[in-house]
Amino acid sequence: MNWRVYILAVTTFAVGLVELIVGGILPNIAEDLHVSLATAGQLITIFALVYAISAPVLLSLTAKVERKRLFLISLFIFTLGNLMTFLSTTFIIVLIARIFTAMSTALVIVLSLTITTKIVEPKHRAKALGLVFMGVSSALVIGVPMGIFITEAFGWRAIFLGISILSTLSMILIALLLEKMPIGEVVPLKAQIKSLANLKILTAQLTTLFMLAGHYMLYAYLTPFLVEAFDMSPSWISICYLIFGIASVSGNAVGGWVSDKIGTSKAIILIVSAFAIVLFSIPYTIIALPLFLVFTVLWGALSWALTPPLQNYLIQTDPKSSDIQQSLNTAALQIGISIGSAVGGAMFALTDSVMHLASFGTILVLCALGCAIFSIKRAPLQQEQHDYQSAHHNS
Repeated sequence: MNWRVYILAVTTFAVGLVELIVGGILPNIAEDLHVSLATAGQLITIFALVYAISAPVLLSLTAKVERKRLFLISLFIFTLGNLMTFLSTTFIIVLIARIFTAMSTALVIVLSLTITTKIVEPKHRAKALGLVFMGVSSALVIGVPMGIFITEAFGWRAIFLGISILSTLSMILIALLLEKMPIGEVVPLKAQIKSLANLKILTAQLTTLFMLAGHYMLYAYLTPFLVEAFDMSPSWISICYLIFGIASVSGNAVGGWVSDKIGTSKAIILIVSAFAIVLFSIPYTIIALPLFLVFTVLWGALSWALTPPLQNYLIQTDPKSSDIQQSLNTAALQIGISIGSAVGGAMFALTDSVMHLASFGTILVLCALGCAIFSIKRAPLQQEQHDYQSAHHNS
């Protein structure tokens, strides 16, 4: 396998940190910038929303830019955004910096995957893509606990300085060691949006959106939840994030295994239903820390278990637009994160407690379940097209 894939994996680790790490250090940011926790939580919302919009829009706008050059420009903007965060003095500056880093992150991750497929042989492609995805997964497992420890030792701004240094090193290595990349075919934005006209596909994408919205109602405010429920120290909070992260990464494998065993459609219904039950139960498990940790493992695993069966379902539903659907599913995921963290912040501000967030999050997960059932019960695309043509012919 091409050794340059490891450079791309390190790059995705660096950019993955920026989105995920904020949740773990939210109280520190809020206190330092003199804003409420709910307001600080909007840093997660704005990042996810900008990321979701940027991925398809920027790829279409930059379709004629040589890929290596675009990659380096994106990494440069990403580095500047993190330096801006490090030097920030107000919440508004941090918010603006998050917009720049979200836009550049969207491009860096998509380009990392695109370039990987071009520099490796077809027989190593799946392994190479898995390695690049592992960069983002590692940011979830290692990044958040590490970020909490660094914040306690050096302050929260030190994290963003460290990410800037890491992305600068990646930029230098890519500039020196990666050849120029030919411009591939980019699906027009209009074609991507048009593919959502079918209700079977649209409701499948909404399943991801509502699932992540429900999840992030609580996950975005997990640190204040742990403090309110258990009066946890930073060390214990980082351990909880580490447990959650390991469970989340393993959830991908669990989701794939369940899908292979019982079928894609049944796996989607089972995972979303189980997730709703576990999320609703979380506030009731705080009577004992060991019980809470068991449910944290289940919560973490189920939060990522939906991805493999749902991605497979989208491919099976419409193989012709499968590439578009993968891109739109990433956008749906990020929009879900932005909605969940925004609504969670609003509820937190109204109730002044994070204990109710899981209950409201469960309502959104039940919406995801309704969308999944609607999509699965709806006729396959080919049959819908046949029925439409028959009706048109008869008339």
